[in-house]
Amino acid sequence: MKLYLKTTTIVIAGTLIFGLYSSLYTVEEGMQAVVVQFGRPIGETVTESGLHIKLPFVQKVLKFEKRLLYWDGDPNQIPTKGREFIWVDTTARWRISDAKRFLENVASEEGAQSRLNDILDSVVRDQVSSSDLVELVRSASWTIPDDDAMKDVPKEQEEKLKRAIARGREEITRTILMEAQKTIPQYGIELVDVRIKRLDYVESVREKVYERMISERKRIAAQFRSEGEGRSAEILGTMEKELRLIRSTAYRQVQQIQGKADADATKIYGNAYNQNPEFYSFLHTLESYKESVNPNAVMLLTTKSDFYQYIKSAMPSTSSLPQETSAPISPMIVP
Repeated sequence: MKLYLKTTTIVIAGTLIFGLYSSLYTVEEGMQAVVVQFGRPIGETVTESGLHIKLPFVQKVLKFEKRLLYWDGDPNQIPTKGREFIWVDTTARWRISDAKRFLENVASEEGAQSRLNDILDSVVRDQVSSSDLVELVRSASWTIPDDDAMKDVPKEQEEKLKRAIARGREEITRTILMEAQKTIPQYGIELVDVRIKRLDYVESVREKVYERMISERKRIAAQFRSEGEGRSAEILGTMEKELRLIRSTAYRQVQQIQGKADADATKIYGNAYNQNPEFYSFLHTLESYKESVNPNAVMLLTTKSDFYQYIKSAMPSTSSLPQETSAPISPMIVP
């Protein structure tokens, strides 16, 4: 009997301890809890951290985050207002604002991520397809670059750069946030922020953009080459002109110097020969004898020619020479 009472006492005590333990639960900092009885939430959401009480065995506690959670959508191929197909990658921050409603509508964070995919993807697609690409890329505070940055930009591109922005990227993201906030609260979710992480062309459009960029760079390079060739021709023409001017000036100076030298030489010769004209005539005749020697030619001269006057005067007697002859006589060279 005593053993039975002891055993019963131990069982009852153990049951009480287990029941007391099962009736207590803790909520960590940054978490919130919903008490569920037979699958249905009861009472208010527990948002304060610490130790709390529930009915043992029949009630269950489900805990949810109070902190910010992140949503990263899959990149989508969306056409813009101008029919340019681009990849749009968005992200958002959200939190569970009403845990009971959240539990009733989406049950878990995975269900919330799936519902956010549907809502945000639809809103992002609507806003991107109704906006121009330039508005998605630039902000409303974007300013036109200065003249130095615009000097190499083609005219058709310059018009696009100077185009006024009606809606910037920030306003588009704010519109996406406001449109999504109209639907999301019914799921116990508070959408805090939405951002566009990345914009990019689709592969087919990207290749065309690269081709256009390459073509534009080639056009600019050809323009630079043309300007360089024109400048080179201008420099070469100026150089050739200056070179001709230098040559003509130098040639004129050479001719002037040579003319002056010839005049001085002639004057010197004239002054020298005027001192003894007979000697000049004799010396000049000797030079003629020397220059007239040609083995392939014959000179026909008479003995009365002045060409032999110094030869005849140098002979002791002229009686042995004929008075006149037309026979060829080879010129004599006085050594």
